[in-house]
Amino acid sequence: MNKKVFFGAAFMMLGSSVVFGQEVQENETVNELEEVVISDSKFSLKREQSGKVITKITAEELGRYQGESVATVLTRTAGLFINGNGSPAGQNLGVYIRGGRNRQVVIRVDGLTVSDPSTSGGDFDLRLLSVNQIQEIEILKGASSTLYGSGAATAVINITTKSGSKEQISANFQSSIGTNQSQEDQDYDINDFVNFASVNGTLGKVSYVANFGNQFSDGVSAAEAEGAESDAFSKYNVYTKLGYQWNKNFKFHFFGNIDRYKNDFDAGAGVDGDNRFDSEQLRGGFAFELKYKNGSFNAVNSYALLEREFDSSFPSRYESKIYTFDVYNKYNFNNTFYTVLGVNGSNSDFNLFNIPFGSDDLVQTINDNDADFDIVDPYVNVVYTSDFGLNVNAGARLNIHSTYGNQLVYSVNPSFTHTFGSNYIKGLASYSTAYITPSLFQLFDSAFFTGNPDLDPEESTTIEAGVELSHEKRATVSVVYFNRKSENFITFDPTTFVNFNSPTDIDVDGVELETSAKLVDDKLVIRANYTYTNIDKLDDNIRIPEHMLNANIGYQWNDKTYTSLSYQFNTERADNDFANVDPVTFAPTPVSLDSYGLLDFYVSHQLMKRLSVYASLSNITNEDYQEILGFSTKGRNARIGFNLEF
Repeated sequence: MNKKVFFGAAFMMLGSSVVFGQEVQENETVNELEEVVISDSKFSLKREQSGKVITKITAEELGRYQGESVATVLTRTAGLFINGNGSPAGQNLGVYIRGGRNRQVVIRVDGLTVSDPSTSGGDFDLRLLSVNQIQEIEILKGASSTLYGSGAATAVINITTKSGSKEQISANFQSSIGTNQSQEDQDYDINDFVNFASVNGTLGKVSYVANFGNQFSDGVSAAEAEGAESDAFSKYNVYTKLGYQWNKNFKFHFFGNIDRYKNDFDAGAGVDGDNRFDSEQLRGGFAFELKYKNGSFNAVNSYALLEREFDSSFPSRYESKIYTFDVYNKYNFNNTFYTVLGVNGSNSDFNLFNIPFGSDDLVQTINDNDADFDIVDPYVNVVYTSDFGLNVNAGARLNIHSTYGNQLVYSVNPSFTHTFGSNYIKGLASYSTAYITPSLFQLFDSAFFTGNPDLDPEESTTIEAGVELSHEKRATVSVVYFNRKSENFITFDPTTFVNFNSPTDIDVDGVELETSAKLVDDKLVIRANYTYTNIDKLDDNIRIPEHMLNANIGYQWNDKTYTSLSYQFNTERADNDFANVDPVTFAPTPVSLDSYGLLDFYVSHQLMKRLSVYASLSNITNEDYQEILGFSTKGRNARIGFNLEF
């Protein structure tokens, strides 16, 4: 499809929305609700009662990211940078928060930590998820190991998927088409397709959800190489949930999902290649909640099978299993003391198949009888909220690891909120410890010869201090200082790629500034955030920007039409050039990637009562930049789509 046809379709959709936009709708009264947060305590507390640094991405905001990736949504958050977000869809994602990396961030879906024991950091692959299946996201920054276990050293990303409608049957269909082109190729060919379908509802005491989503992208080469072929990416998600409300005090549900994607990848930086990668996750489990006076008993568990396969010059296959559970009791003492007492645990293992030197067939080089460990962690957390403004959140967890023994982590988080009229000013501070065990891959990998069974766990302490000011729920501004010190930081030798514990302690600090305001009868919303990370203190600061800036201006023109303009800026980042190594040490040459800024536009319109249409233009200025040395990024791209509900 050429440029004229694409923009013709876009103008027809938006043009017809102007005609239908003349219909008159009755004004609805919207009640201003208190913002509540859950991630810091597992209770629904008012934001002013929380001393944690939390960013909440609501269902309304997610509705304005249709067709985008989960990484795109998250990377607009203060302090959170996802390297690979601006690259073709199949690019690996580096989740960098406060100078930390993937393995120092815990990702949770519907109350359970998700991970892949066979990956280098043991982290979950965000490419498996789709924005369309998500209800809301909370990002809890700072060390949170007391509530969420090993790995929660810099942040926890809590993702809640969509639940069933209260109607007997409801359905939602979303579809969009877009370009997928580099800065040099601006022909506006349609190469990106995103679709989503959901049927859900409630029949008496039974609720149900069945979601299906898929994406296909092509048209861009992963590596920047002259004459390189494009590398396709395809993904599908299937998610089901069946719940039963026994009575007002007891409910349970079962869930299951299949998430799979395939992508082509090249031979390396600036080198074309004909390689394939296939990743699949099957996950199922159940959860229940038993309420009683002033409290509830909760349990959630899941069992996941994950498989990753590389078809390249060095073929390999990874198979892993992980069982996870979280059982806890919540009790509220007269809205003053909120307590959580629980046990969280997991069992992980993986198998590795690759082709050793001198062989032509895949051979099992790691057995799950060896690559296996268990974690069982009892924990307690207490929140005190006073009527004079003092709030304290404190907790402790005993990590019981089958390989590394016992380790106690704890946190203390006092805050004080002074309320005056409809305004408040809040001061917060925290001291938290975290503990991260090596992943099974880091211990046992033999396909790429990075495994080191003598690795020690990583330990860290985090200090935070900040101030937040809220004016009549219309404007907020907050500033937070953080400092994290780490011992036994796990990194790898750039010449041998073997994992090892750094002999140098990590001491990184920085500042996060966030502000938002609602103006013009709440029609105009302005949000901005700035992050400074003192990367000079990091031995391994590859691809982490020192300064990050995000800004968004959204305007609700009328009951039907919304538009927004977003800008993101990241300063220079360090990288390694493995194509030019030292002839003696074989160490890669350090290089610097240029700073860059991205400007995006979005518009949506309620075409009819149950049908809305939208369009977006990303990287409007066609900024030419690199996230990873020698690999492509996306230039100016356009997208149009619709959302149908009934």
